[in-house]
Amino acid sequence: MISIALDGPAGAGKSTVAKGVAKELDFIYVDTGALYRTVGLYFLRKGIGTELNCDIEENLKNIDVDLKFVNKEQHVFLNGEDVSGEIRTPEASMMASAVSAKPPVRAFLLEMQRKLARENNVLMDGRDIGTVVLPNATLKFFVTASAEERANRRYKELTEKGMKVEYKEVYDDIVTRDYNDSHREIAPLKPAEDSIIFDTTGLKLDESIEKLTNMIKEKVEL
Repeated sequence: MISIALDGPAGAGKSTVAKGVAKELDFIYVDTGALYRTVGLYFLRKGIGTELNCDIEENLKNIDVDLKFVNKEQHVFLNGEDVSGEIRTPEASMMASAVSAKPPVRAFLLEMQRKLARENNVLMDGRDIGTVVLPNATLKFFVTASAEERANRRYKELTEKGMKVEYKEVYDDIVTRDYNDSHREIAPLKPAEDSIIFDTTGLKLDESIEKLTNMIKEKVEL
């Protein structure tokens, strides 16, 4: 099986680009960030803050996260409920960053991610795919863009969904997540030593998809 790992900071376009490239290559797309957002949503619904002052392992026993692919598009379920839309709020983003720093949560989701890669040709994105989840991935990319561009993209995405957000709130969320993700003790956000840096600043979505698809085709025999 072929596994392509895409890592990078929040809002770099990883998910959107990965989804498009996976479609071009006829691979399964796995958005691992959605898994952490789903776990975070569970804690959010319980009224637990980002400091996570609770028995995390005990709470994980009550969480069932499931991925289902409908026409190769990923839907995420929390205890049987499709929460694919609800996990995209700024609150869910911050909670995802908080829970992803906790070893029990990472262990909880790790095997699910590796199993998907063992059984399918996958294009998997996240924060530590090339460094921790799939260290032996066929190909690794670190997808990035300037903080301003990433904030603009996320702001546009949220407002197009009808959410009322301020640009500054989105920008501050991006900067905060960058710091938290890159400074956490467990699996910090950083490029794998053998990853290829792919900067999407200034590129339109279709340009990013075409460029990355071509790069993969040049390096991997499909």
